[in-house]
Amino acid sequence: MKKLQIVSITLAALLLAGCGAVESAVPASESASEAASTVETAPAAESESETPAAEAALPDGVYTADFNTDSSMFHANESCDGKGTLTVADGQMTMHVSLQSKKIVNLYLGMAADAADHEADWLQPTTDTVTYSDGTSEEVYGFDIPVAAVDTDFQLAILGTKGTWYDHTVSVANAEPADETAAEAPADGSYTCAVTLEGGSGRATVESPAALTVADGAMTATIVWSSPNYDYMLIDGEKYLPINTEGNSTFEIPVAALDTALAVTADTVAMSTPHEIDYTLTFASATLAAAE
Repeated sequence: MKKLQIVSITLAALLLAGCGAVESAVPASESASEAASTVETAPAAESESETPAAEAALPDGVYTADFNTDSSMFHANESCDGKGTLTVADGQMTMHVSLQSKKIVNLYLGMAADAADHEADWLQPTTDTVTYSDGTSEEVYGFDIPVAAVDTDFQLAILGTKGTWYDHTVSVANAEPADETAAEAPADGSYTCAVTLEGGSGRATVESPAALTVADGAMTATIVWSSPNYDYMLIDGEKYLPINTEGNSTFEIPVAALDTALAVTADTVAMSTPHEIDYTLTFASATLAAAE
């Protein structure tokens, strides 16, 4: 009888223990489900927070920024310490970069495979004068590159002198307002300075570097347009006429400051009726060099 009671008690204990295990398994399952849900929703939260950061625009102004590339053969000139001049005007960003030589003749914002079919969109070079730490100077090609967002990779194809397009991934990062001391007028003399043109349809260009003369602290730039069809320019309400009668339209205009977007209006007679078109010109102090 005693043996029967002991067996009954033991069976009851085992049954109770079994029920306890089942009950504890349910909360554990719920907890695991909640944890899985948390893990699944976490990336979505991160994605939502990343999107606004990538789209954040810089205020209008002139900045110094890193020009990052994926190649040791394609980069900013060594005299520029891997940097270029980022100009923001009306929310549109353009990065001017002086390259290491004249061996890259065009850029295309996109993939190399698409470049041949979009020749109108090829970026054309400027001729920049760079000065090295030993005091020597050299002419290299530079480019004005549209930038959709800073700190974000984008595709930029390059065309070399051998006629082959190559794909590259680049980014513009660590934008800092340009040093105000660098923007001060240089000493009286004759210089060359890279100039960036923005505005209009994007088809017009100006020669870069431009001649820059400083007299009594006042700067005057010689602007040579890519066409002979500009008959006057307006700056701060003052009208400036061409200084030449043949060849592409050439003007001498005042420059208030380097590294600062200068608002200008140029009147073109290329169309059936004359049109005034608004532009900005930015003269990069980092490229300033004494004229030869």
